[in-house]
Amino acid sequence: MPRRPRGGVPPQRPGAEGGNDEDGAAPRLGPERIEQGPDGQDWVVRPVPGAASVKTYRCPGCDQEIPPGIAHVVTWRAGTADAAGRRHWHTGCWARRLRPSGRRR
Repeated sequence: MPRRPRGGVPPQRPGAEGGNDEDGAAPRLGPERIEQGPDGQDWVVRPVPGAASVKTYRCPGCDQEIPPGIAHVVTWRAGTADAAGRRHWHTGCWARRLRPSGRRR
């Protein structure tokens, strides 16, 4: 049985309207990459371009909203396909999550 692709934006049917860029192609998500957290846990990280972001999400890094149209990343634990475990982060918040929270002078 063929596997369905996970996530992403489904391709637009010919003749359907809305959600496409000028050349008629559906917005594409960036390539997945694996990153290792400080606890050794592997995370799948996928960039979401602004054109593919159509919902409002709450970033777990800063607890602020990510409105539609804003580029960000979606992450989940490697080896799981559980959509409930996916989190949408501001790209900068994801990059800063490993830094100590205290300010240095």
